[in-house]
Amino acid sequence: MTTSTDHYYVPEPSRWPLIGAASVFTFLFGTVLWMNAWGAGPWIMLVGLGLLAYLFRGWFGDVISENLSGSYNGQVDQSFRQGMFWFITSEVFFFITFFGCLYYLRNITLPYLGGEGYLGTSNILWEGFTYSWPPLQVPDASNYTVAKEAMGPAGLPLWNTIILLSSGGTLTWAHWGLKKDNNRQLVLGLAATIALGVVFFILQAYEYGHAYAEMDLTLNSGIYGSTFYMLTGFHGFHVTVGTIMLMVILARAMKRHFSEHNHFAFEAVAWYWHFVDVVWIALYIFVYWL
Repeated sequence: MTTSTDHYYVPEPSRWPLIGAASVFTFLFGTVLWMNAWGAGPWIMLVGLGLLAYLFRGWFGDVISENLSGSYNGQVDQSFRQGMFWFITSEVFFFITFFGCLYYLRNITLPYLGGEGYLGTSNILWEGFTYSWPPLQVPDASNYTVAKEAMGPAGLPLWNTIILLSSGGTLTWAHWGLKKDNNRQLVLGLAATIALGVVFFILQAYEYGHAYAEMDLTLNSGIYGSTFYMLTGFHGFHVTVGTIMLMVILARAMKRHFSEHNHFAFEAVAWYWHFVDVVWIALYIFVYWL
């Protein structure tokens, strides 16, 4: 990255860390109150979200201004890359934890409770319980929502897989345009990626509505419902965050903030989006297919 100085850039003392701590505390405090049916909880949570939005706009705005002014050198660029690498690494382990829970339930806990293995005990959950995945039976149907069937890999899940993989292709095409200093290709590729991300989100929301209304697959449908919505819901949240990040990068691309040699912000978001693609492939296989 070209720069006007050979010294590692150290910014002036900033208010943003303090605002960040206050916004996160406010948001989480409001969330806890809301979950415990305190009337002011949702409002406090919204205040926290507003503070977070203010934080992101201000702090990232400062970083963008510093970059455009030539304050950063190669060391700073390397620091940004290392930070994004470790952030995505933490996200990898976040999802590994949930996939590990799914594996433990499907291959250890439920087979054991169904009588398999040398420590297995038949009917330990309820009379007549036998292991199968997904477990669509519950001991007391009056207290639970019994799912009619499992969510299969065809239909909307398959279309969402095609859409998300296609979005990775359009983002790569945008990257090629950036490397050729073709800003039009960059903008069009980013716009197409955002559109595909929005379509993915809409189809997943429709899938949830269908699962609740037609299949009786809810969060109250035993361990299958819990793991299904936990994994797909967290992934959907990451798609939403990634789409917002791409929108910011698109706005910057339209202002020609990026060049062939100065575009780490684009690369960071591209890494994140490709990570989301890979997680969905694993999720599609283990949650929908197997």
